[in-house]
Amino acid sequence: MKYRKLGGTGLKVSEISLGSWLTYGGYVERENAVKAIETAYGLGINFFDTANVYERGAAEKLLGETLRGFPRDSYVLATKVYGVMGEGPNDRGLSRKHITEQCHASLKRLGADYVDLYYCHRFDPDTPLEETLRALDDLVRQGKVLYVGVSEWTAAQMTEALAVADRYLLDRIVVNQPIYNMFNRYIEKEIIPLGQRSGIGQVVFSPLAQGLLTGKYSSVGDLPPDSRAAKLEGMRKNITEEKLTKVQELAAVAGELDISVGNLALAWVLRQENVASALVGASRPGQVEENVRASGIVLPEDVLTRIDAILG
Repeated sequence: MKYRKLGGTGLKVSEISLGSWLTYGGYVERENAVKAIETAYGLGINFFDTANVYERGAAEKLLGETLRGFPRDSYVLATKVYGVMGEGPNDRGLSRKHITEQCHASLKRLGADYVDLYYCHRFDPDTPLEETLRALDDLVRQGKVLYVGVSEWTAAQMTEALAVADRYLLDRIVVNQPIYNMFNRYIEKEIIPLGQRSGIGQVVFSPLAQGLLTGKYSSVGDLPPDSRAAKLEGMRKNITEEKLTKVQELAAVAGELDISVGNLALAWVLRQENVASALVGASRPGQVEENVRASGIVLPEDVLTRIDAILG
């Protein structure tokens, strides 16, 4: 496993990280979830990601219970705040009240004294940025959070947050978690350049396009019964015959390199120096083992050119 610095910090994270969206605490059986986490740790993954809204805290609880078997200083733990966690008007968003209460609740579920990375899961237009950043800064000063990040914020929103932080000497954003894969490249235009200028690293989710870029889907009408796409309607809508044709062409390129198409897709994401880690999900240990093989793969320029031609 190779490791990269997270943005402009001194923190080093594994190129492949393990997430728990829609998996741990959800449709994945507990035994497989625990084995996947343990396998990831054993293969050198030191970066584990979750969120309070994933199965309303169940994912945090399972991840925390499993990681408790390893030294706390040997892994980087990330969780998030913003989403709906109750029926009340203050049970969502990025107000000081919600951030403070949810941080304490997450730490309790995780069984941890601190989280390495705390994300604002989305942007909150109803809360002043200064209020949000001051609340996060307080958590950093209290030692409950080590680094602050955001997820799916626009370049303009992050730029404003940096300006507010600098104006009031508050802790700065050091990481952004956007979607990024061969079929969704929006961050290349503004987000990555901003990250390079401002020391904000990218930890990208869905680098395999929710499994589409693993090559396991042959046609829209023939989905493996045990796949996420077969179980989740939202993922089925992501699969089209046009994309499947491109995946087949990418698989041919991967075959010439003697790697899987999934490893090709992960290595393609990691070609970006501003990307600190590719966040993958896994419903069983074998998927973790396969994804880890992508770490350290460097794609030649001619291969990158061919990939761009295929993707159009």
